[in-house]
Amino acid sequence: MRSLAKSPIARRATLRRAAGLLNEFRYEQSDPDRFYGALARDTAQMVADLYLPDSLDGAVVLDVGGGPGYYADRFGDLGATYLSAEPDPAEMHAAALPHRTSVRASGVALPFADGSVDVCLSSNVAEHTADRWRMAAEMVRVTRPGGLVVISYTLWYGPFGGHEMGLTHYAGGDRAARWYARRHGHQPKNLYGTSLFRVTAAEGLRWARTATTAHLVGAFPRYLPRWMWWVLRVPALREVAATNLVLVLRASD
Repeated sequence: MRSLAKSPIARRATLRRAAGLLNEFRYEQSDPDRFYGALARDTAQMVADLYLPDSLDGAVVLDVGGGPGYYADRFGDLGATYLSAEPDPAEMHAAALPHRTSVRASGVALPFADGSVDVCLSSNVAEHTADRWRMAAEMVRVTRPGGLVVISYTLWYGPFGGHEMGLTHYAGGDRAARWYARRHGHQPKNLYGTSLFRVTAAEGLRWARTATTAHLVGAFPRYLPRWMWWVLRVPALREVAATNLVLVLRASD
């Protein structure tokens, strides 16, 4: 986190940005176009802020778990060549957006050559992947030496860990899913143990610090202003207060 303290993303991490992003979460289920549109704009700018030499112009960006394709145009606006890998065909076509540069593929077995992209990103995907650190290793593999790997994910013990199940996930994932089904008459989209998993900041930081083919540049809580990034230094507190952890790595030879 120290090496990111004076980066463009740190300067952009204001209270106004944090409040705006957190407000958009209210629309994740009722107005996904609004929610994912706002998230796409912020994600593309975040990656641009983290990338060296501070411009995505001409960079090849692979989005692992790209979903319906909301991110494509936003990265294109910044001059990047955008690629997406998404395993779920229903998710790919949920928004009826064109998929000009998308492939149906699992994040744990990416159909790309070693060192073939400049940036590899996963945004809010790790919590939906049982073998998430295998996916992370695949992301490092396909990134060129010196390229950027960005892994952003929702922390289970944070207030958004249960996704649409709300704060009931603190009573346990299985119980929260049962309560949701009883209230709404159908299973939640993100079913605990199938498409939603408990993931912590500690395990992500541990993986990043021990990765053999990449080095950790820094980590920060995505939805908090810069003056609150200190929560990552407090092990128990960060699991709740950080809400979403961003791991930033550089691929090595």
